[in-house]
Amino acid sequence: MRKTWITLVLMLLILGLLAGCGNSNTSSSSNSGAQGSNSGEKVYKVAYIARAQSDSFAAWLANAVKEEAKKYPNIKLEVFDGQASDDKENSMIENAITNKFDLVIVQPNNGEAQRPYVEKVIKAGIYAITTNARISGIEGASTVDADPYEQAGVNARAALEQIPQNAKVVVLNGPSGNFHADKRRESWQKEFFDKRPDVQIVGEQIANWNKDEAMKYMEDWVQANDTIDAVVSMNDNMAAGAIEAVKDNAKFSSMLAYGVDGTAEAFQLIKEGKMTSTCLQNAFELAEKLLDTSNKLLTGAEKQIDTDIGNPLIAKDNVDEYIALLEKAEALK
Repeated sequence: MRKTWITLVLMLLILGLLAGCGNSNTSSSSNSGAQGSNSGEKVYKVAYIARAQSDSFAAWLANAVKEEAKKYPNIKLEVFDGQASDDKENSMIENAITNKFDLVIVQPNNGEAQRPYVEKVIKAGIYAITTNARISGIEGASTVDADPYEQAGVNARAALEQIPQNAKVVVLNGPSGNFHADKRRESWQKEFFDKRPDVQIVGEQIANWNKDEAMKYMEDWVQANDTIDAVVSMNDNMAAGAIEAVKDNAKFSSMLAYGVDGTAEAFQLIKEGKMTSTCLQNAFELAEKLLDTSNKLLTGAEKQIDTDIGNPLIAKDNVDEYIALLEKAEALK
């Protein structure tokens, strides 16, 4: 009887210990919201604040960032749309600070307008990356971008031989104060206009990267000029707007057009012979570098990173290769 009693007590003790182990595992599981699904590593909150989802390149980049983030189980990404508004974008940066994100990626609408807010991110002890276009000179902030001077330069140097003598051209600029807009315009000036004094600029406006704005300006320029030999645009979206404005006008059928970004629309226009060239600003490559940089900062592998992607020129002789790239990545619809 005594042995039976001892055996019963031992069984109860063992059952108690097993129950205790089960409770411990349940408690650990309940805290897994901040842990990786398999290894128990910390999951970091990252905010990506896009310039404007209505901008074709900004939308491509935001989607590429979302896809790339899926490769990082330790990163939880949230994407926000700045709607091409400094006030909205700045408010979103402040909200990211309030909500204690671990890292904030900002694609500026206007670099100088966002500068003090990115500085607030750093002061709050949060990692910051600026991209497309970078905001230079913020101590502690990292950057992932392309070289806008060279993006325009590859087009401008090709245009030296392509644009005819005594040509009349129009120029479409991005927002004033935007790093990419200003550097691309500077490059066209130094690499083309200074070397081709015979070329006359018959119209120049800021169209804010916007296709519809560019189309309206082009409609006005067509009314005022019998001939426009070339459109010099600081991005593809505005170039596409200018091309759309003259699509049914035979007088402009041989008009040249230059852009930057390498959007799906630009590739199709180049293939159809309606656009001359663009410089690919590869959103997939930017996204890869953005997430790699984020991971290195968050895990302590690096304290600050500044890096650029390449600047390939896309024209009719190689556009099929790049269309295939986008098709493979399901970026063409």
